[in-house]
Amino acid sequence: MPRFFIEVPHDKSTRECNRAIDVFLRTGSHFLTRADWGCKDGEHKAWLVVEVDTKEEARSIVPAEFRGNAKIVRLTTFTREDIDPTLRAHA
Repeated sequence: MPRFFIEVPHDKSTRECNRAIDVFLRTGSHFLTRADWGCKDGEHKAWLVVEVDTKEEARSIVPAEFRGNAKIVRLTTFTREDIDPTLRAHA
């Protein structure tokens, strides 16, 4: 199943950090309650890695009020076999 990285920014005030965290926790979503946060290091974002079928499905996990600013990236793991043909073609 495809994996997606989700990055959800929010305003940097303590009030907004607390509100964002509260919104995530109140959803009860397994995905959202396991988010990692960068607020205590000055990076006011939540991050998640989820396994879902589509980018649209990944975006739908994000609470509506944060969805428009969320960044969704499909993740790919490469193996040596994946890159060898490219390396040979450019040698």
